[in-house]
Amino acid sequence: MRILGLDVGDVRIGVALSDETATLATGLSTLTRVGPRKDVKAVAALVREHAVAEVVVGLPRTLMGTIGPQAEKVLAFANDLKRALGVPVESWDERFTTSMAEQALIEGGVSRRNRKDKIDRVAAVLILQSYLDSKKVANARSEETPLP
Repeated sequence: MRILGLDVGDVRIGVALSDETATLATGLSTLTRVGPRKDVKAVAALVREHAVAEVVVGLPRTLMGTIGPQAEKVLAFANDLKRALGVPVESWDERFTTSMAEQALIEGGVSRRNRKDKIDRVAAVLILQSYLDSKKVANARSEETPLP
């Protein structure tokens, strides 16, 4: 089962894809935003092309954990996806993923010019990997046998 991860911004959408076992996230692409309908169609095409079973959208909560203006925009886009796609669409807290992505690219020696093209995709990988890891932990906990 493949899961698609999205880092939705005003200008670009970073895209990550899990492996078949939903264990490892890798960067797939970066979509340039052109308008809500076309953006949803672009994501829908990726869902079909890669046989995606679920989509995870990074939700940019404020530092206090509340829903701010940017998160409202992302939730509206996620709702558009829910209506258009035949798969579940989940939101996932993405606080600090962009700064973590930028730090990883800096540490990897990626130039400032090239970072702009990669940062959204790397943030999508971080969002998706965090989601995948949390699902694995939750599944492991539910499979634990209580001690007598």
